[in-house]
Amino acid sequence: MSQTLLVTGGAGFVGSALIESLLTEFPDAAIVSLDNYFTGTLENHVNDPRVTYVEGSTVEIAKIWADRGLPSPSIVFHLGEYSRIVQSFEDHDLTWDYNLLGTKEVVKFSAAAGAKLIYAGSSSKFGNDGEDENLNPYAWTKAKNIEYIKNYSNWFGLDYAITYFYNVYGPGQITNGKYATVIGIFQRQYLKGEPLTVVSPGTQTRDFTHIDDIVRGIVLVARGGAGDGYLLGTGREWPLAEVAGLFGTEHVLVPALPGERVRGQADLTKAAGLGWTPENRLDRYIADFVAANPR
Repeated sequence: MSQTLLVTGGAGFVGSALIESLLTEFPDAAIVSLDNYFTGTLENHVNDPRVTYVEGSTVEIAKIWADRGLPSPSIVFHLGEYSRIVQSFEDHDLTWDYNLLGTKEVVKFSAAAGAKLIYAGSSSKFGNDGEDENLNPYAWTKAKNIEYIKNYSNWFGLDYAITYFYNVYGPGQITNGKYATVIGIFQRQYLKGEPLTVVSPGTQTRDFTHIDDIVRGIVLVARGGAGDGYLLGTGREWPLAEVAGLFGTEHVLVPALPGERVRGQADLTKAAGLGWTPENRLDRYIADFVAANPR
């Protein structure tokens, strides 16, 4: 293999889809996934001899790499963090450990290896003129990591590019349990014949982005991106009640949850400069899902 690529969180929703893409985009590369399997699953493993799956914590990334005698990676795709807003209040310690302690070690490891770091930031950073980054433990830790990566690059040298994902949906999304995604929850409830539960007031908006577009964007940023500001979304705001209505079934409002933002919409300017544009639409995705699963 001509190079090694590292994907932290490679057994998760976005990470596993990224690995599938990297196998095609980098045909001469070996790929290593480092995952603690907090939300990642064995079912997400890609069956290819070029992919090696390692179970472990990013806090111990340097030791894990050295113990296994793995070659230094040329690109590190860092997706392996805690990534839920409301749940981060309950999981405060996990959020701190996975996002702050883990990412500190990934940054140091990437710089020592001379690797380019592709970091998945949180789109919550941009809400309410930046004030939303303080709404919850998750958003705050992600915002601090952006500051840390930039400072580390200035202090010690680090090649990096930072992406931001906007409400990813599509095949492989989590549909059950406390870490399920919005569209995953709606699909599960639809299939069970249950009313869709929309968090009050239902007018809050999100920018929903298909997994295929996200992965394509990550690869483009890895190839040609530098620095901060690669927002991967569609640029369209969807009110959550309107999204539920696309399923053509009833929905009910449930109490508001702590730490959630009012709006979400991506500015695609910098990602578009790399030739990236979203190709998938949420309404078409839901229409196809409903058509394939008539009630």
